[in-house]
Amino acid sequence: METTWYKDAVFYQISVRAFKDSNGDGYGDLRGLEQKLEYIRDLGIDCIWLMPIYPSPLRDDGYDIADYCNVAEMYGNLDDLKSLIQTAHSLDIRIIMDLVLNHTSDEHPWFKASRSDKNSPYRDYYVWSDTDQKYKDTRIIFLDTEPSNWTLDEKTGQYYWHRFYASQPDLNFDNPKVQEEMLNVASFWLDLGIDGFRADAVPYLFEREGTNCENLPETHIYLKGLRTFMDTNYPGRILLCEANQWPEDVRPYFGDGDEFHMGFHFPIMPRIYMALKKERPDDMIEILRRTPTIPENCQWCIFLRNHDELTLEMVTPEERDWMWQQYAPEPNMKLNLGIRRRLSSLLDDDRCKIELANSILFTLPGSPIIYYGDEIGMGDNLDLFDRNGVRTPMQWDNSPNAGFTSGKPFTEFVKDGRSYEHINVASQMADQDSLFHAISRMVNTRKAHHVFGRGSMEWIETNNPSMAIYIRKYQGETLLIVNNLSSSAQTVSLPAELHADYIELLSNIRQQINSSITLEPYDHLWLKRE
Repeated sequence: METTWYKDAVFYQISVRAFKDSNGDGYGDLRGLEQKLEYIRDLGIDCIWLMPIYPSPLRDDGYDIADYCNVAEMYGNLDDLKSLIQTAHSLDIRIIMDLVLNHTSDEHPWFKASRSDKNSPYRDYYVWSDTDQKYKDTRIIFLDTEPSNWTLDEKTGQYYWHRFYASQPDLNFDNPKVQEEMLNVASFWLDLGIDGFRADAVPYLFEREGTNCENLPETHIYLKGLRTFMDTNYPGRILLCEANQWPEDVRPYFGDGDEFHMGFHFPIMPRIYMALKKERPDDMIEILRRTPTIPENCQWCIFLRNHDELTLEMVTPEERDWMWQQYAPEPNMKLNLGIRRRLSSLLDDDRCKIELANSILFTLPGSPIIYYGDEIGMGDNLDLFDRNGVRTPMQWDNSPNAGFTSGKPFTEFVKDGRSYEHINVASQMADQDSLFHAISRMVNTRKAHHVFGRGSMEWIETNNPSMAIYIRKYQGETLLIVNNLSSSAQTVSLPAELHADYIELLSNIRQQINSSITLEPYDHLWLKRE
């Protein structure tokens, strides 16, 4: 199990800039994060995913990288990162970083050289064209801001290709030098002790006329090479694939167990929210039944929220409109094809709904990721631009600036009833009945039972459409998971083969099921068969 540690792991996504400031400059930094590692351990986290900490003009929150082999000054330096890794490892916490393969910042030295002169050796590091009519079958991802995937560079009179913002030109992976450069980047961080990468935007590495320029065979060839390079030189380190695609389109990124170790399951996420609003699990059942099996050494990665908008790309147009009506009734809640709100805000700050959503997250097949602050029910600030409303500073206590900084914070905090005076780590850690302790109990219970990360799953059909009930099995252990998606108490009759004595794992209370079982509104049970 040591080499497949990620199957049992609970991940925690952190924006370093928004987590903890150690020097009073208003920006979170690596030393601040190191000071809070014991909190992360107490939550039960196995692995931290660090959002980009590279030097960057921050036009896309650091995903626009100006130097691949350094730490941005606001976060500290390479020695601070080494110290963080060392301390985390001593607490049995691993750390993965973002590896942004597809594009750089337009302020990266490679691109500056590329656009300075058509004869520059770096010209071929990017994708240039005399016309903006190539690759016309390719969709535009940032519909709200980008009219085209091509931008004219007036100095050289040619267009450069970008799948995201115009300030993020795409690298040319048809150039063997680019392929080699990115292996060197990976090697640099792995040598420092990083435990792997969440690889950003991997479907878009290559371009071919007559295609949509996504998921091309050439992309898989390169990624398999990256995996082989890591397995050979850094065994036990992982690659997590970010491909916002349908499950059958993500399946090839696992290869034969020789490409990505893990892949995000984007389509299950909106369907968890659909299930809560519709008070029935049908949409979740449909997408999981449609999800192909993956190699034994691979794992899905599942989540409720992250640093981006709650994406609605992987639903039908009708479902998207319905989700907007239900979860984004105000115009400023929408962004691109998604919703820019945090978990607690989406679920009406309703403790029962939040715990139910997490119950589903922690018991479905795959390894869960918690977005920083969701474990205490942090809200959002919709007054902030774009996605920044869900990237506000961590709320540590009720002292000035939430215990985040002694200086002037880089951005505004969450306001009103969700402000740090009302919602913070210190008050919740002191209260044994708080959301933090409920989530921590789920995390640690999940870790104690390999069935969650490795077991099979079977949906149980019942006479009650409001219940999401399924069996998880692994190596002789059987768990019965019961989730009441309804806003009212529900009784359900269970098949005779499930009538037995159980222990409810979260409360450690014995429960006997003879025929039926009743759950309170939005309640959940994790039952282990005795």
